[in-house]
Amino acid sequence: MIFLKSVRPAIAAVGLITAGPPKDLNITDPTSIQSVAKTLAAGTMEYYHGTETQFVDLEQPYYWWECGAMMGAMLDYSHYVGDKSYDKLISTALLAQVGPKFDYMLPSHFGQEGNDDQAFWGFAVMSAAERNFPQPNTSIPGWLEMAENIFNSISGRWNTTACGGGVAWQIFPSNPNTMDYKNTVSNGGLFQIAARLARATGNQTYVDWANKIWDWTESVKFIDEQGIVLDGGSSRENCATPNGVSFSYSTGIYLYGAAVMADVTKDAKWTTRVNTLMGGAKTFFTPFENATNIMYEHACEQHDVCNVDMRSFKGYLSRFMYASTLYVPEILPTVNELLGTSAKHAAQACTGGVNGTTCGQKWYVGGFDGTVGLGEEMCALETIQGLLVGSSKPPLKGDDIKTVRTFA
Repeated sequence: MIFLKSVRPAIAAVGLITAGPPKDLNITDPTSIQSVAKTLAAGTMEYYHGTETQFVDLEQPYYWWECGAMMGAMLDYSHYVGDKSYDKLISTALLAQVGPKFDYMLPSHFGQEGNDDQAFWGFAVMSAAERNFPQPNTSIPGWLEMAENIFNSISGRWNTTACGGGVAWQIFPSNPNTMDYKNTVSNGGLFQIAARLARATGNQTYVDWANKIWDWTESVKFIDEQGIVLDGGSSRENCATPNGVSFSYSTGIYLYGAAVMADVTKDAKWTTRVNTLMGGAKTFFTPFENATNIMYEHACEQHDVCNVDMRSFKGYLSRFMYASTLYVPEILPTVNELLGTSAKHAAQACTGGVNGTTCGQKWYVGGFDGTVGLGEEMCALETIQGLLVGSSKPPLKGDDIKTVRTFA
């Protein structure tokens, strides 16, 4: 297991940790990280009104996919920080969304659910499987089986009639966003789930799929030689002219999938790809010369045009950069440098509101910028709690993955 140098000491029992103000964060002190993470987790969960026994979807303007992203962030919180107080709530939320075929295709979202939405719930389900997260409902398949169902559902929509392959952004022709766009979040989601299933199960089919998706993504130039992951392209143009916009979460999704493949295959090409993608990841840091190594969403943040979805993207890049260090340790110094600095500035941005702990969007302004929401809370939470990744147990695989039907 690889330890982040800044948190090598064992973390304290969470019962002994009290929630503390983000402004006091010390990134070299695991107890301080835990304390601040508890505060940010509570701030994140203020946006979710479900209980340990009942799922309640996020209120507008947040979409269903972001609830899946939230549960993924809270699974990380439980694992890294050691605070199990939200576990029953998380389990209830995940199990409420399984759908009639246990693949997270919900009739209630017919016409609206996209491949990327399903993939984000898939990330959370995979994390639950890899950590033997409790699943008390005996009438529902285990997390790993449901992750395989999600993979089968998305991969079943692989389409070679345009662009030589890939899955579309959307699933249903009735969706107003149309079926004409193939995006890297949907295809990267399928790629990452394939890679994680390959590691978890040892099944060569998933290795083959991961290779297939990566090769296709490169063939349509959605990933360039500098590791920049572009947003996607139009099927009507046979993906000949990729959309030049790049978002942080797309890079993070492919980065972690490549890192897992480096572990699965022991093939140096995947380590090379991880290092190349880290080059792309670096473009989301240092918005100005006097804001070195601070993360920002360069497509929208500086011009105040980030929509609700975009305001959560930085958190997923943090999540997957941290996780990638477990498999490709040579990127650890760079991740430490980038995310350590970003964590400190994210904490300083979480100084708004009545209690002085509400998070803002722009970490490079030297404090709270007044832009608040679920995305702002999650981005700070993921970037700060991930400092503990080196002190956590790595994802399980093979026979170590079991279905746990009761909570401790």
